[in-house]
Amino acid sequence: MISAGEKLPDVQLTRIGENGPEQVQLAEKLKDRKVVIFAVPGAFTPTCHSAHVPSFIRTKDEFISKGVDEIICVSTNDPFVMQAWGEATGANAAGITMLADAESAFTDAIGMRFDAPPAGLIGRSLRYAMLIDDGVVSVLNLEEGPGVCELSAGEGLLASIG
Repeated sequence: MISAGEKLPDVQLTRIGENGPEQVQLAEKLKDRKVVIFAVPGAFTPTCHSAHVPSFIRTKDEFISKGVDEIICVSTNDPFVMQAWGEATGANAAGITMLADAESAFTDAIGMRFDAPPAGLIGRSLRYAMLIDDGVVSVLNLEEGPGVCELSAGEGLLASIG
């Protein structure tokens, strides 16, 4: 599992652009920038929908005031689901970037994959939030369980970065 001080792997994630799905090269997005990445087990799932995304909408201005250039939400859902979820939660309107890791390439590469077959969740991400500075993890807040959203909430990450 990735930890503070390590560089994030360069993978491709996907988003919906003006002409449909488009690839986003993570290393390019992070180069010379301060970025928050938070990950959720699944779009439209209860804690993700009612707590996690709203926490970053509420705290976005505080992150910007601390020099954060962008807040990115990552999920192992497909880009169409991420686009619809961003619309449903208000994340798109708030300027939160919704990126799909449909193949779990990023999630697997950083050691954050989990499976919960009884809930129908296979190849999902653990719930976490991290502050990235020029591609390197400076703060990583990982939740104890997928239904918990405290350390990885916007307020939890803000408290960790001071």
